[in-house]
Amino acid sequence: MLSQQYLVAALVGLCGVLGCNQSDSGAKPESNSSLSMDMPPPATVEVHSHPTEGPHHGTLIELGKEEYHAELVHDDKTVTIYILDSAAKAAVPIDAQELVINLVHAGKPEQFKLAASPDAGDPSGKSSRFSLQDAELIVELEHDHAAAKLSVLIGGKSYRGDIKHNHEGHDHAH
Repeated sequence: MLSQQYLVAALVGLCGVLGCNQSDSGAKPESNSSLSMDMPPPATVEVHSHPTEGPHHGTLIELGKEEYHAELVHDDKTVTIYILDSAAKAAVPIDAQELVINLVHAGKPEQFKLAASPDAGDPSGKSSRFSLQDAELIVELEHDHAAAKLSVLIGGKSYRGDIKHNHEGHDHAH
């Protein structure tokens, strides 16, 4: 116990000596540092910006660890999903013939399949756009309690993404 007290006293004394950086005259030493505290520290982490909406002004859905994005757009009759790149800007045509939206309605799971509906620029046999006309799906997507999830197969790998409906700019009188 006595040796621990000596050790603590020695460490405190050593810190005091090392922390004191004044000359014998009592004057403060000149600093060679050019660091100014008036400026923020330099950025060391790359900033990754996230778009707030897709190129079709729809709600974005993250797929994987942002390997891809999906964009959900709907009107009063049709739900459309666009498959986008990691930046959520460019269309990514895929081999899938359909996408699936799974949700919970009245406590029961439901599944909606959106068929491939290729955009004009999509290559033959591939689609970046998928759609379904289903009024029930549109109503359910308006409610957060539906816990909707998108499932899609891209390049042989399965991706799932949470669908979080963006309520901004929508008239919910329907």
